[in-house]
Amino acid sequence: MGSKKATVVITGVAGSIGSRLAVRLAASNVECKVVGVDALPLSQDLDMDVTQGDLRTDDLAAILDGVDVVAHLVSAFSPGRDGLESAHLDNEVLRRLLAAISESRVNGLVLMSSAMVYGAWPNNSLPLDECAPVRPNPGFSFAVQKAEMERLAAAWHTDNPWVRLVVLRPVTAVSSGENSWVARTMRAATEVAFGEETPSVQFLHLDDLAAAVEAAVLGNLCGVYNVAPDGHVNAEEVRRLSGRMPRVRFPRGVASCLARIFWKLRLAPTPPGIVPYIRQSWVVSNKRLRSEGWEPCYGNEEAYVAAYPARPWAMMSSAVRQRHVLWASVAVAAVSLGVAIGVLARRRRSSRKH
Repeated sequence: MGSKKATVVITGVAGSIGSRLAVRLAASNVECKVVGVDALPLSQDLDMDVTQGDLRTDDLAAILDGVDVVAHLVSAFSPGRDGLESAHLDNEVLRRLLAAISESRVNGLVLMSSAMVYGAWPNNSLPLDECAPVRPNPGFSFAVQKAEMERLAAAWHTDNPWVRLVVLRPVTAVSSGENSWVARTMRAATEVAFGEETPSVQFLHLDDLAAAVEAAVLGNLCGVYNVAPDGHVNAEEVRRLSGRMPRVRFPRGVASCLARIFWKLRLAPTPPGIVPYIRQSWVVSNKRLRSEGWEPCYGNEEAYVAAYPARPWAMMSSAVRQRHVLWASVAVAAVSLGVAIGVLARRRRSSRKH
């Protein structure tokens, strides 16, 4: 970024990624001034200027005055019933920010997206690189929303090519006590298996994600970059490492039905739209980002175990484990039978009406 002191704005600085980024920039060899923007108060003292406000209404021109790079990490998106509303808010904030950058002297924008924009499809390559098409599964609003934000940024960049645009697509990011709703959802979803399928998965430590954002802010990166650990790991292996019980296996139709019911009744944090992401692989390559000098400090297994310590299941004898699996299998059979009877009953009632 040259010899002059750089000014960096971090939106969402109170979050797990933003706060980590602020700490890293403060310790960086590159001299820079950090300006944090967030509607939430900071949970720790950081050596920087902080603006506590609302990006929907604040004077963004004043915030961006003299700024070199913006790391846009904040998101209001929620998977709940207000998902459409929160997606609209994210789009509104991004549009305002892009318009303000166009009128300022900002020369770099780092946008946080997600590897979920690739979608989880049976014909996905393994691994996916940045040239793979963006085709999020339509039932999962989070992935659809991230793809829309990428589209807005790309369209804006066509008219503002002098601004260095970096889009980061991380896989599921985890850390002890600081996991996002996406990470919690993915973990909860692994309690259910579909037939014999055990797709490969990836878990990225939040420290490694913050390091990737730092590289995007301070370096000369431009374009789209996947952020992921090296390689991938089988889902069952991850469960074994953390000492969790074997997954309860449901037939596909039953599992999808239960996911919709549990989500509707708020009995589980797993929106049914995420089902394809636990059925099919969406493993990505980190080759392009690695070529820029970024290196992950955590592997998939290390990141997962650091976030989710082993449970009592790991201490059980094989005989006790077999009994638990047997009872779980009986429970699956009972639930499957109940769902099947319910479906048949509804079909009969429907046929009588017609």
